[in-house]
Order: sequence, then C-alpha cells, then structure tokens
Amino acid sequence: MPKEIIDRYLEVRAATAAVDAGQLVAVSDALMDVWRRGGTVYTLGNGGSASLASHLACDLGKNTSPDLGAGFAVPAARRLRVIGLADNAALLTALGNDVGFEDVYVEQLKLMLTADDLVLAISGSGSSGNVLGALRYARLVGAGTIVFTGARDSAAGMLALADHAVRAPVEIMEQIEDLHVIFNHVLAVVLRDRIARQDATR
Repeated sequence: MPKEIIDRYLEVRAATAAVDAGQLVAVSDALMDVWRRGGTVYTLGNGGSASLASHLACDLGKNTSPDLGAGFAVPAARRLRVIGLADNAALLTALGNDVGFEDVYVEQLKLMLTADDLVLAISGSGSSGNVLGALRYARLVGAGTIVFTGARDSAAGMLALADHAVRAPVEIMEQIEDLHVIFNHVLAVVLRDRIARQDATR
C-alpha cells in the first residue's frame, strides 16, 4: 500500500514536464519590468503558500543582487525589491484579530502598494478570500498581478484577476505546492542571470 501511494504521488514528474514554460517567461518579463522601474514585488499566500511567499521574497531578493557580498563601502546596485506580506506575525495577527482575516493582505497593501509595483499571489485552490481581495486591490490601484495556482476549477476567479498566471497542471494540493516551489526556483535563476547581464552592460 505505501509503495502504491508513493508511486501515484511521484506521477508529479510528468506534471513538471507539462508546465507551460511560456508562462514562466512572461512572469520573468513582468518581474524585469518592475526591476527596471524601481518598483516592489509583494508576495502573499496562506499556509504552505505563505511559506512559499516568504521563500520567494528570499530567493528573488537575494539572487537578483549583483553586488551581493560587496559590503557597506560599495553603493548598492539596482536590486529587485521583494517583500513577503506573510512575514510580519505581529501585523498579520493584529489585522486578523482587529479587522478580519479576509483583509490581512489588503490592509498591508494599502500601506505601500503603488502602480509601479506588482503583487505575486499564491493559492493552490485559487479561491482564498484574502488572496482574491489583495488581487482586486492591486487592480484598483493599477499595480501588476501574477498568480501561482493549480488546475482546479476553483481557480477561475483568481485567474480572472491575473495579468500573468503560472498553473501547476495537477489538482492534488501537495503536488501543486511542489510545482510552485519549482516555479520559484526557476524564476530566481532566470532573474539572477537576466539582471546580472543587464547590470554588466552599464
């Protein structure tokens, strides 16, 4: 029985091959546009997707820093600014308690989001209310929107709010999250290369 479950789960390998690479190219283009205009990327999600939002903020921020490790004596090169909105536990729980969990991301975006920025929202189901609210607010202020989601029909509303979407072509939540981690790493590697080459031309 365990072997059968494992074998079925590892069918995720075929799903990886079915990912639309063109979607990832379009997302990397959108992230480069934010970098060029000096905007900020805000990442968000719930549960495992909140962890990935933090992971994205780490990987995209660190890997797109061409002067990383140069120390305090060297002025910063242009870096991709990325902020994970799930990372401030005090603010997140204060907003959840005092305002409502549906608005924990909208209220943070109201503090900072401008039309030069981009919201990168992650939801395996595509139906999380606070994620959808954040995307609606981003549209209201003219910021860009990117979504990571899966193949479930419940993602239709999220996809309708996305300028760019990368979908994991599976419906099992754990497999969706596996593929989302791969999307993160692909984008971090691609952006690292693109920004390093741009920086070298100046």
